[in-house]
Amino acid sequence: MAAASGISEGPMTDKLAVEDLTESEAQAELGRLAALLAAANRAYHTEDAPEITDAAYDALKARNAAIEARFPELKRDDSASDQVGAAPLDGFAKVAHSIRMLSLGNAFEPEDVAEFDSRIRRYLGLPDDAPLAYTAEPKIDGLSLSLRYVQGRLVQAATRGDGEVGENVTANARTITDIPESLTGAPEILEVRGEVYMSHADFAALNARQAEKSDKQFANPRNAAAGSLRQLDAKITAARPLRFFAYSWGEVSAPLAETQMGAIARLKALGFQTNPLTVLCDGVEALLEHYARIEQARATLGYDIDGVVYKVDDLGLQARLGFRSTTPRWAIAHKFPAELAWTRLEAIDIQVGRTGALSPVARLTPVTVGGVVVSNATLHNEDYIAGRDSKGEVIRGGKDIRVGDWVQVYRAGDVIPKVADVDLSKRAEGATPYVFPATCPECGSDAVREEGDAVRRCVGGLICPAQAVEKLKHFVSRAAFDIEGLGAKQVEQFYRDGWIKEPADIFTLQERYGSGLQQLKNREGWGEKSAKNLFEAIEKKRKIPFGRLLFSLGVRHVGEQASTLIARNYGSWDEFIAAMDGAKDYEGPEWERLLGIDGVGTVMARALVGAFAEPHERGSIDRLTEYLTVQEAARPRTDGSPVAGKTVVFTGSLEKMTRAEAKARAEGLGAKVAGSVSAKTDLLVAGPGAGSKAKKAEELGIETIDEDGWLALIGDA
Repeated sequence: MAAASGISEGPMTDKLAVEDLTESEAQAELGRLAALLAAANRAYHTEDAPEITDAAYDALKARNAAIEARFPELKRDDSASDQVGAAPLDGFAKVAHSIRMLSLGNAFEPEDVAEFDSRIRRYLGLPDDAPLAYTAEPKIDGLSLSLRYVQGRLVQAATRGDGEVGENVTANARTITDIPESLTGAPEILEVRGEVYMSHADFAALNARQAEKSDKQFANPRNAAAGSLRQLDAKITAARPLRFFAYSWGEVSAPLAETQMGAIARLKALGFQTNPLTVLCDGVEALLEHYARIEQARATLGYDIDGVVYKVDDLGLQARLGFRSTTPRWAIAHKFPAELAWTRLEAIDIQVGRTGALSPVARLTPVTVGGVVVSNATLHNEDYIAGRDSKGEVIRGGKDIRVGDWVQVYRAGDVIPKVADVDLSKRAEGATPYVFPATCPECGSDAVREEGDAVRRCVGGLICPAQAVEKLKHFVSRAAFDIEGLGAKQVEQFYRDGWIKEPADIFTLQERYGSGLQQLKNREGWGEKSAKNLFEAIEKKRKIPFGRLLFSLGVRHVGEQASTLIARNYGSWDEFIAAMDGAKDYEGPEWERLLGIDGVGTVMARALVGAFAEPHERGSIDRLTEYLTVQEAARPRTDGSPVAGKTVVFTGSLEKMTRAEAKARAEGLGAKVAGSVSAKTDLLVAGPGAGSKAKKAEELGIETIDEDGWLALIGDA
């Protein structure tokens, strides 16, 4: 299943352990699970657009089975325990399978594999020390396909569908080079089953072609393979690079062999591609060893797998073991841990952000993690690469990360790939520790790591092209200027071509490129209408709220909320600029005023004042504001307010309202809430436990009241 969930959690029954469910709660929970699993099956098997991860799907099925085991009388007619796949699409003719195409039970831990072996032995009456051979093969993450041959000729190809009825995709299957049109020496009737898939290289090439044509790109190779096979136009399928592994069979007029391994060898001899990693294992220990080998090699296979399938080798024993309602007793899929995969780190690149931060990025041999092909992962900073966290504590057992290492990758929050571990046993001899650069790779300026900072930063500022581009991207982002038609892609293009070097250039774009020889409308991808729309969108943004403007500048540590807070405290842009100029030496009344704003600390204050004091940065800001009308920050209605315009400080414990509530109430009445007491403080509200602030207020002769006094003061205002 795919990576992102669009399914809600549903009623509160999902929060209760199975053993704690009442009968009525169990009934409700089974109904919820039936709906969730039906939707997941439909998305995965019918629409080729999975909505939840394999791990999440398996967890839902496991919970459903556990409830049914405890309350067997509550089992629903539409129970997921009795379902395989989903109904086929309406666009294809239906094909009834002569022998059902079943799914496999799952194992997740070594204990599950041991229990699988024990269960088989109990069923067959075999003692623990009796030899029992299994095959172990990679579980291909693709689309199941059944190929029917009669007298050696391919007559029909069908998807699994719901296990009983699939889709007739014969014309499409004939376009796949791994699928033979005719067989020599095959039984009169032979139904070969296997998996249609797409290799990583072919997937990347397909998406590149799709991008060139501005067509939809596929999320992962499995979706690409499924979508390609299930095209109503076989010509589209023929243009897609599909592959096929054979690993099983349905109806046969004569046995292929006496063993699973013998049958696989027979299929290979007939001309089918079979997986070379399929091996014969004697017992659980050998199975787990092969599982570990395949997991380690997963990234180098060139195609997606999500586990290893174990099957009893003796076909006579398979026949004795038979089937449950939806799964064979003689086979199981040992799934890989969710969201984890091993791959090789090919290189470490350094990216430079808008604040000058040098961020290391791991370039990886592509590997699928959680349904998404991952080729890059964050390495955070130089400490992380060295095996230390932000506090200097050892992580990953102190193992550093080097180019060429075999690394374990996971997707944090299902979004950002990260490196979790390093396999030192596979580290090449002579591999050298990574040396973090001391200069910016973009502009050559020094990359300095200040005391207490986790990252190195380029000191080049706006002369650094990487910082300039990232600052421009931030400037036009949704929470900043949000200019319609001018996004990150357009900014990059304009910067690269020298049309925009700083934010002010955006507001002279029409003047410079609206007419003449080099016109915007004549650029590739643009036209007269799109150019006109962009110029109009820019004009609309010449009037901008104070808070948005401040946020758009991308000052380090000054986010959207902080920008709004600062704007509210200063009111007008001119007043703010004068205050920043007054605080440029990090001392004096304006510096104290800035530090006195509740929510502004020393780090933010220094970053803000420093940005406006730096000549190049300040010049860029001043050039920008020449083209703008900066709207004053919205001020609350303060008619009749006893604290309008006053600076209020809260200290100690408040008992009748939270600190956040008190602050919001004060600001709503037009007061400025500060975090520290200064000569500019008008009122101190002191609750129990007031300490140094109360003492300082007393020294400065500032009015001090308790919480009751505060409530009486503001009354119904």
